[in-house]
Amino acid sequence: MKSISRDDLKQMNETEHEDFVLINVLPRNAFNREHIRTSINVPVEEPSFLEQVEAVTGSKDRKIVVYCANFECDASPKAAKKLEDAGFTEVYDYEGGTEDWFSRKRAA
Repeated sequence: MKSISRDDLKQMNETEHEDFVLINVLPRNAFNREHIRTSINVPVEEPSFLEQVEAVTGSKDRKIVVYCANFECDASPKAAKKLEDAGFTEVYDYEGGTEDWFSRKRAA
C-alpha cells in the first residue's frame, strides 16, 4: 500500500485523468453525509467487501484509491491491507480522507 496526499489525488483525478477507482470505505450513512464527488462507497466492514471491489474494478491490477474520514481513521489502511492481501496490486490510501479534502476546498 502506498499513501497519497490530497495533491496527488487531485493530480490523478483532474490533471492526469488516470484510470482508477476511488472508494470511500466508511459505512453508507457516513458516505451519504459527505464524500468526494467521484467516489463510490464500498464499506470495508461488509462481509463481501473484496468481492464488491473486484466486481467494480474488473481486475486486481486496476489502480484503486481508498479513503475514509481523516488522518486518525483506520478504515482506509485496513481496507488497503485487505485488498493487498487478496492480491490487488495497485492500492493507494488517501490518508487525509473526507476531512482533508473538504477542509482545503472550503479554505480556497
